[in-house]
Amino acid sequence: MQHLSILPILLPLFTGALLLLPPLSGTLKRQRVFTLLSMLAQVVAAFMLLAQVYNEGVNQYILGDWRPPFGIVLVADPLSTVMVALTTFLGFGALSYATGSHDRAGSYFYPLFMFQVMGINGAFLTGDAFNLFVFFEVLLIASYALLVHGGGKQKTQATVHYVVLNLAGSSIFLFGLGILYGTLGTLNIADMAQKVGQLDETVAIITKIGALMLLVVFGLKSAMLPLHFWLPKTYSSASAPVAAIFAVMTKVGIYSILRIHGVVFGDDAGELANVAQAWLWPLALMTITIGTIGALASPSLKLLTANLVILSAGTLMVCAALQNEAATSAALYYMVHSTLVAGGMFLLADAIGRQRGKAEDRFVVAKRMDTPIFLGIFFAVSAVAVIGMPPFSGFIGKVMVLQAVETATEQMWVWPVILLSSLGALIALSRAGTTLFWRHSSTKQTEDSPKIHFGEWLGIVLLLSASPLLAMFAGPFSEMTVEAARFLHDPALSVEALLTSPLADGGL
Repeated sequence: MQHLSILPILLPLFTGALLLLPPLSGTLKRQRVFTLLSMLAQVVAAFMLLAQVYNEGVNQYILGDWRPPFGIVLVADPLSTVMVALTTFLGFGALSYATGSHDRAGSYFYPLFMFQVMGINGAFLTGDAFNLFVFFEVLLIASYALLVHGGGKQKTQATVHYVVLNLAGSSIFLFGLGILYGTLGTLNIADMAQKVGQLDETVAIITKIGALMLLVVFGLKSAMLPLHFWLPKTYSSASAPVAAIFAVMTKVGIYSILRIHGVVFGDDAGELANVAQAWLWPLALMTITIGTIGALASPSLKLLTANLVILSAGTLMVCAALQNEAATSAALYYMVHSTLVAGGMFLLADAIGRQRGKAEDRFVVAKRMDTPIFLGIFFAVSAVAVIGMPPFSGFIGKVMVLQAVETATEQMWVWPVILLSSLGALIALSRAGTTLFWRHSSTKQTEDSPKIHFGEWLGIVLLLSASPLLAMFAGPFSEMTVEAARFLHDPALSVEALLTSPLADGGL
């Protein structure tokens, strides 16, 4: 059981490597079966790790027997294990949908998908900022290829913009890490948190520059305004299973803000305490606003879903700006909810688009769908969950966010923006549902719509059923999010526990 912490990284790594070798490389059917079995094993391992952490406490996994802060260390704590479980479950749903037809569009889909999952899991589990950069690059390189998978002018154009922006972001990331290493002498997150409060005024100014450079990078990853403009076109042009797994990529940026700016530059950082808070407040509220406007202006369901991802990112940034335990707990609950619902909506948009012929998922009059009842039910579930209406998880998540706002001044800014964004989402999704399911062309259509494969139904059901399940088990899950927030905000837990907790030697 001591090796559970590294399994979410090793399993997708070895799976991706084996898929490139005979006898798996030459047969798509074998790749499907092997990848789905591996992904299922990753889901099981992730939830076992989650249970282990909550029963036994934080687990550090060191590689090469080099003790922190000098060696490479993976940290499985309440926050990181929830995010790993979320990623693996989302990945299994997306892969199930891909077995219908999307895996035939080009070569190496399954290996690239596995490397993508490995990079995301590694970013959540790493205990130092430099390896956060390394895993960022792993997931980005895989995402470049997945985005253009299957070809096409629209995908190629979106990929060029996406690659250029992220290469610039990677450069800024390296400069920021160099500054922090030069001033703090370490990039181990727990060690950085201990040393940052001891800096003198001259060095603190330089360290602040490095911290704000990292905020720019994390803002780019999480689609924070004004660095959000790449996301709608990128996500809407990707294939459905790729867009679904991309739903968790913006959460990697939010997670990094919570981890770096919450732990290292939190309340106990001396002169650099809450250095990002003054920037996060206006940018978070404006991100919600621009996401709402984008949703109202979206001409298709995929673009609407992409803009809803921006809206959810802004809501999570508000939680990061609040900088308290209740807000972090609300952020984690809302993060899981919004990621799974957005992933399911990307799959649903593809299924709807394929049944509407040439109109696809655009909000125009088109032929009647062959299975409107089932697709309509799932659309209604996802719409209610996104808007934040009871009885689904979106309502609980937004109530938790609103309750986390403590002062009257904060309430005056946050409550109207979040409530009006819900109204905007209600209007946008009502228009979408009315057009897609109620407005049909009068001319008779002779062509048959493509049938929805069992694996595609399975992917949609898995991801969208998460919202009612999160509402049904809101009590136990919110207790987990409270524990994760307490660990993140309590220095005695988030720093000393990391430096003194039992170490599992990876022996690598």
